[in-house]
Amino acid sequence: MHSIFATLAIFILTPITVNAVTFVDVTNKAGIRFQHSSGTRSSLLPEDMGSGAGFADIDNDGDIDLYIVNIPGPFTQDGKNNKGNTNALYLNNGDGTFTDITRAAGVGHQGFGMGCVFADYDGDADLDLYLTNYGENVLYRNNGNATFTDVTDAAGVGCELWSTGAAFADVDGDTDLDLYVCNYVTYDLEELEQMKEESLQSGKPVPSALNPHVFEPQDNVFYRNNGDGTFTDATAETGIAAGGGRSMQALFSDFDNDNDLDLYVANDTTTNHIYRNDGSGNFTDVSTESWAADFRGSMGLTAGDYDADGDIDLFMSHWVDEENALYRNLFAEDDATGQIRFVDESYTSLLAEESIKQIGWGTTLFDYDNDGDLDIFVTNGSTFQELKRPEVLIPQADMLFRNNGDETFTNVSQEAGIAALPLRVGRGAAFGDYDNDGDIDIFIVNNHAPPTLLRNEGGNRSNWVYVKLVGAGANRDAIGAKIQVKTADQTQVREIYAGESYMSANSFVAEFGVGDATQIETLQVTWQNGETQKLHNVPANQRIRITQK
Repeated sequence: MHSIFATLAIFILTPITVNAVTFVDVTNKAGIRFQHSSGTRSSLLPEDMGSGAGFADIDNDGDIDLYIVNIPGPFTQDGKNNKGNTNALYLNNGDGTFTDITRAAGVGHQGFGMGCVFADYDGDADLDLYLTNYGENVLYRNNGNATFTDVTDAAGVGCELWSTGAAFADVDGDTDLDLYVCNYVTYDLEELEQMKEESLQSGKPVPSALNPHVFEPQDNVFYRNNGDGTFTDATAETGIAAGGGRSMQALFSDFDNDNDLDLYVANDTTTNHIYRNDGSGNFTDVSTESWAADFRGSMGLTAGDYDADGDIDLFMSHWVDEENALYRNLFAEDDATGQIRFVDESYTSLLAEESIKQIGWGTTLFDYDNDGDLDIFVTNGSTFQELKRPEVLIPQADMLFRNNGDETFTNVSQEAGIAALPLRVGRGAAFGDYDNDGDIDIFIVNNHAPPTLLRNEGGNRSNWVYVKLVGAGANRDAIGAKIQVKTADQTQVREIYAGESYMSANSFVAEFGVGDATQIETLQVTWQNGETQKLHNVPANQRIRITQK
């Protein structure tokens, strides 16, 4: 099919008076018929943790398709389940609707599903799919015709621990994509029977079966891509196991602007880890000196330049009474030190108190109103049970925070329509422009409930430019590349990630809002090898495909 992306192809939209941007629930209208889990919840931790989702163009037709991870039914110790609902793949029809192609595509995995991430691990120009599970993980190779083949055993990436978030990146500069897998705790039902019925979590009594503090943490796993369709476990060699972490999500980003990808690992109940890449795929643990070894219960993780100073900042969603965290990168102010350092701006940004009674999960830094700065969305949902109905988790409202342009944020959930949505137990969230109208939409996985697809209404009243990169070598989606967009009034930076939010994956299209600007003065791509390409005087309101020379 013909791609909507054409090099410097222009689709001009006439800007109109900006009104409030709202989000509308279009799940049913879009044809998404999905139910997370089946049967009655039984107060076991793996049931409550999932699940994630991913936006990705699996058939290279220029619009993003949707994969949703599921927990099919009652918990089993081996993580296998042959009953109930499966994971689901929805093909984008290009008209605002989706078609369920799960069975035909061969990706209806039936296990205790946690998360997913897309990446072209074999460099053949189509996106493959990696699933994390309670139980063996799965790698599906894209056959190039909207079908997939399970190549887990052949590739050697079937981690059998309780895996959560995962991320792909080229950490050693050889252009193929390596894989980092977060793992959580050793969850043993036999041990559970010997435990007390209740334990304390944040000062509140909860069933021990729901308290991660009770269980031993598992080390994470790093798989190095061999370039031949297989991977080698290089965790010990690289020293990035993040031992003792109870990890939820990891993200690769160039925090020190040296054109290699560093690693941040968000952990639940234990301090987070940050590793600096020396450029050859060897890492140094700089957690303590980075000042960003967050000690709270981290769930979701995202990154972006929220203060527009040219370096990449961090945002994490947290557990109740442990306010969400915004870390400002100090590289732009203090690059002479050569260190990775952050400062916690959670309170000065006016974000902390707004979130202190929520349990946050899926999240991202994104420009929902196309005004040129990065806003924040967090989907929330409790891990506490209702007192009178212990089979039901307590739902919570999702939240949207608008960047005020002065390094502070305002809760705009009410005016954006987020507060009016039915309360759900949110978990994973994926972000991308599924209807190709120039603003970013949101997909939310709700635990033990149908999902929510939120269509952005009005973000495209302000100007925008979207960039799709095509890398040379095996890294076809240019994961790790940076894009800089400069207008008369501002300069913005984006990086391309494979794996973020909470056990989820966002579109690989870099989405820039440029406000009232009708022209981009300079659009610069810095590929991961340090080479740059520039375009000048680019009209706004278009989609651009840039291929690495």
